[in-house]
Amino acid sequence: MDLPIAQLLVALDVVAAVSFAATGALVASRKELDILGFVWFGVITGVGGGTLRDLLLGLPVFWVEEPATVLVCLATAIAVHFTAHLIEYRYRYILWLDAFGMALVSVVGTLKALDAGAGVTVAIAMGVITANVGGIIRDTLGQEPSVILRREIYVAASMLGAAACAALVVAGAGREAAALAGFIAAFALRMLALWRGWSLPAYRSRPGRKNPPTGFETKP
Repeated sequence: MDLPIAQLLVALDVVAAVSFAATGALVASRKELDILGFVWFGVITGVGGGTLRDLLLGLPVFWVEEPATVLVCLATAIAVHFTAHLIEYRYRYILWLDAFGMALVSVVGTLKALDAGAGVTVAIAMGVITANVGGIIRDTLGQEPSVILRREIYVAASMLGAAACAALVVAGAGREAAALAGFIAAFALRMLALWRGWSLPAYRSRPGRKNPPTGFETKP
């Protein structure tokens, strides 16, 4: 990985961690937690997805190499603790920030996996994991409906962004261009889904077919 791309991925990791940390802290505000609750929600949400990604890829965990990421998440959580009461529609900001962070880490996770020598399928999976695990942890701890249990288009948006990024890299496009295209694809789909109320078709239960006779039925 050349130096400019490495620096870009580190910067995007930090920006995404801050975005996710803010959503975690806003959930803490909705639950009326103390300042330590804000810090816990902010940090675990900010670094959760990237931590699992790096462990699965066998890479040094990004916030262990760059501890400043944790400090920035901590500072973000504390700032939200003292300013959350000024935000009238906190859930709306959670959705916007979450969409921004999701789109960023979808491409960061994909590019990191490709640079680690992973195939395209694994790289896309790493992008999706990075984008969703932090939110899953946040929602589970906050007793909110998890992003993977809601019918909203969220996982699909991160998958689209990761796939677009990976496809462009394989096609020979520059990493910056691939990252930008993947980010736009994921963020646009998520925001359009929120605006238009889009969702994927849900499974509907229906009566099963009658079992054919086996010849071993018990006669009266």
